[in-house]
Amino acid sequence: MNKKWQIYEVEEEKVEELCNKYQINKLLATILANRNIIKEEDIRLFLNPTRNDFHDPYLITDMEKAINRIVQAIEKQEKVTIYGDYDVDGITSITVLKSFLKDRGLEVSQYIPNRLNEGYGLNKKAIDKIYENGCQLMITVDCGISAIEEIEYANHLGIETIVTDHHEPGSVLPKALAVIDNKRKDSTYPFRELAGVGVVFKVIQALGIKLGLKEEAYLKYLDIVCIGTISDIVPLVDENRVIAKLGLLLIQQTKNIGLKSIIQSSGYTKIDSNSISFGIAPRINACGRMGKAEDALQLFLSKNINEVSQLTNKLNEYNRLRQDTEKKIFESAIEQIEEEHLAENATIAVGGHHWHHGVIGIVSSKITEMYFKPSILLSFEEDGIGTGSGRSIPGFDLHEALSKCTDTIEKFGGHSMAIGITIKKEKFEDFKKEFENIAKEANIEKIVPVIHIDAKVDFGSIHKEMVESLKALEPFGEGNKMPVFAFKNLKIDSIRALSEGKHLKLTLKEGNTVVNAIGFNMGTLAEEYRIGDKVDVVGVLEVNTFNGVDTLQINMKDMMRAI
Repeated sequence: MNKKWQIYEVEEEKVEELCNKYQINKLLATILANRNIIKEEDIRLFLNPTRNDFHDPYLITDMEKAINRIVQAIEKQEKVTIYGDYDVDGITSITVLKSFLKDRGLEVSQYIPNRLNEGYGLNKKAIDKIYENGCQLMITVDCGISAIEEIEYANHLGIETIVTDHHEPGSVLPKALAVIDNKRKDSTYPFRELAGVGVVFKVIQALGIKLGLKEEAYLKYLDIVCIGTISDIVPLVDENRVIAKLGLLLIQQTKNIGLKSIIQSSGYTKIDSNSISFGIAPRINACGRMGKAEDALQLFLSKNINEVSQLTNKLNEYNRLRQDTEKKIFESAIEQIEEEHLAENATIAVGGHHWHHGVIGIVSSKITEMYFKPSILLSFEEDGIGTGSGRSIPGFDLHEALSKCTDTIEKFGGHSMAIGITIKKEKFEDFKKEFENIAKEANIEKIVPVIHIDAKVDFGSIHKEMVESLKALEPFGEGNKMPVFAFKNLKIDSIRALSEGKHLKLTLKEGNTVVNAIGFNMGTLAEEYRIGDKVDVVGVLEVNTFNGVDTLQINMKDMMRAI
């Protein structure tokens, strides 16, 4: 697939100034300049944030109201229920708020809807159960901003509600006692991109201030807040960066035995954003996907080492089951795509019987990534109703496209890049044609993937210490991607495919310098190139350690013939 390489225009004067003023190497200075981190305070905040860099939580709209009500609940020992989501952000949000309130002497209940038969967010049957348990105050975490009817229903039953959320509100806010969401149109808070658990952190910070507690009373939860923040793929800038940077340090010495156990079982030796995203998050999310979210919550809450060990094994088993289920759906979807030649289309829409609802969205993401086309996957039941998920590519608004298909869709919701959808089987073929025509009218074939490149680099100017200095830019994630570099006019010294043709392994030569390169999922290129060919390569610079020897390596993102 052709990809567009977009290289930043490096401002050499700025780079030189940063090198001289802060005594840093040119590679690190280039990245900071590209990301417009050039002022002294911005550099300090980005590289070395401290606990003093959190914004005042009382700048958040409705925070004072919420805190006063929670303090009242603590003092009167009221019955409180935390209503959360089943993903990592929701589980960590419940963990942090429940644990903090327990430390204040208030035992609270929680309610997590079952993903498979209740779906996301508040529902009236759940509120009935909460009411029957005598709840006086309900606090939502990572949900609630769109639950207009449900919160009205809770009000009718006499349950007061505090909403804490980070999703975009609609034109009308729920009639809760307090609505804490920095995406409110009337919000004046300096940062709007907190994860749900980040909003909860601001609540316990505000409670800590109100109750005159030491900072450690709320800062000690930054390890769990960090897990939820990185897992929810929010931009790792501003306050999220402070959370992630300080939280990663705290994870190294975490006292949460559940977190410690799941880290050890994941097999990662280094704790960073990568190990959280690919080691910890999938195991926690697997619980929600399999309808067992309470097990993930209990892992974080438990103080019993034997229970933690059993729960860790359960999470690993859920994750293995999720992987097996995902693989079967993926293979079935690919079979349909090949049989119907859908790869030639502008869009991909496939369906199957009893495809697992908790996994179907991941498969849609994989198919969109594989073909670089919007994809929709549906699971059809005996009643002829298909429900599923869709994912899009940058530059094509999936939500807007589906809003033009209301004659073939029962219902849908989401945003430009991801949606949930319901379609009757009898209308599926009509929908596929309509969806395809809309994409073609939007000239979707002209959209190509873009690789943003920080700089063109010569091997002769790079050494191990320079590459290791880039660790100062961690944690990497949304809003702070790993630096990507272009290497021009290299000679292929050796080339072969690995893992049954899946991956690509090369050695590349520039003058007398030879460097290793690895291309994951690029194995097919082994048939297109030969030793001696001149190529341009884009990738991430890494230090690879093997048998105690460190060598520089390019983790390739793309390769093309040198011009």
